[in-house]
Amino acid sequence: MTDEAAALRLIERLGDAIAFYKVGLELFTHCGPEGTRRIRAAIRAANPERGGLFLDLKFHDIPNTVAGAVRSAAALEADLLTIHLGGGGRMIAAAAAEAPAGTLILGVSVLTSSDEGTLRETGVADTVNAQVLRLARLGVENGLRGIVASPHETAPLRREFGRALTIVTPGVRPAWSGGDDQRRTMTPSEAVRAGSDYLVIGRPITASADPREAAARIIEELADAA
Repeated sequence: MTDEAAALRLIERLGDAIAFYKVGLELFTHCGPEGTRRIRAAIRAANPERGGLFLDLKFHDIPNTVAGAVRSAAALEADLLTIHLGGGGRMIAAAAAEAPAGTLILGVSVLTSSDEGTLRETGVADTVNAQVLRLARLGVENGLRGIVASPHETAPLRREFGRALTIVTPGVRPAWSGGDDQRRTMTPSEAVRAGSDYLVIGRPITASADPREAAARIIEELADAA
C-alpha cells in the first residue's frame, strides 16, 4: 500500500480488529514522517488500548547513520522498528543504544522472499536456518530483544532463546489466500503453534474485497488453534 488516504480508510474500516499496523518502505516513502504521524493517530483512535505502529524500514547503514535514523523513528512513536542484522554488531549496538523504552528494535534476519539460492548469490554458503540463528545470536549479543524471521525458523529460535526473544513473523498466509512472492510461508495457526509472538499478514487482508471479514477469518482460525 502506497497511499496515505487508503491506509487511513483501511484503519478506520478494520478498527480494533487489528492491534499493530505496519508502515513499510512504500508507504513511508509516499507519505513521509507527517503522514506517518497521522497514521499513528488513526491507529490510536481505532484501538486506544492495544493499537501500535510497526515502522518496517529495515535500516542498514553505517552505525552513526542508523543510530540517527532510530532517533528519528522514535520521535514518530514507533512501537516496533526494524533494522537489518546483516549490518553487523556495531550497527546493531548503535541502534539498540538509541531506542527508547517504548520502541522495540527488531532485527531482520533472512527475508521471507529468499531461499538458499538467494543466500548463495550473496556469498552465504549455508542453510537459511543456520543463517537466521547466526544473525539472531549476533543481535542478542549486541542488545536486541526481537527478531523478524519466517515461521519456518520460529521453532529453532524458540529452542535456542526461549521466551527471551520476541519473534515477529512475516510470510504468514491463510490457506484460502492466493500465492505471491513469499517463499517460506505458513498459515496463521501453524505460525502460532511454532512459537511466533506477532504475525505480519498484509495482502490477504489489504487486497481483500472485505478486509474486516478477512481479518475476522484469520482471528477465528487463531482462536481455533489456541
